[in-house]
Amino acid sequence: MSTRRAKFCQRCGTRLVLRDDNGSLRPTCPACGLVHYRNPVPAAGVILKRGPEVLLVRRRYAPRAGAWCLPAGFMEYGETPERCARRELFEETGVRARLTGLFGVYAGHDDPRVRSVLILYTAERVGGRLVPGDDAIAAKFFPLARLPRAIAFASHRAALAELDGRKT
Repeated sequence: MSTRRAKFCQRCGTRLVLRDDNGSLRPTCPACGLVHYRNPVPAAGVILKRGPEVLLVRRRYAPRAGAWCLPAGFMEYGETPERCARRELFEETGVRARLTGLFGVYAGHDDPRVRSVLILYTAERVGGRLVPGDDAIAAKFFPLARLPRAIAFASHRAALAELDGRKT
């Protein structure tokens, strides 16, 4: 993960200084008081099963290009997690789905771009044609007992292990 921190205030452009903020040193603007927080970025995705199989996509871009992951991505400003999950599924796989429930929430610590909070939903397919798109080079259903070895992110590996343990 990047250890770079902001140097200038995004509100007024003044050079930031480190100040105590409830027990943590945080970059703070001495002119306008803005505290620069480094919060995790929300992401959402879908666990779509077909019998004993789960849908995965193969990543086109770094980080971890060529590795497999659940259809998921970062939320857009003003977007709900549910809308993001459905959008990412369609963009990456061509599949349309109805969300059936919240599967789990996972902390993402191993993406070099940013820390994330991954919100995963279960879903059932309602349409579309399975075809990789957007930032996926492949989209395929895998038996839970024979998942690819290269799963891109620890949060996805944890969710898949939990899914296998649930035997849903």
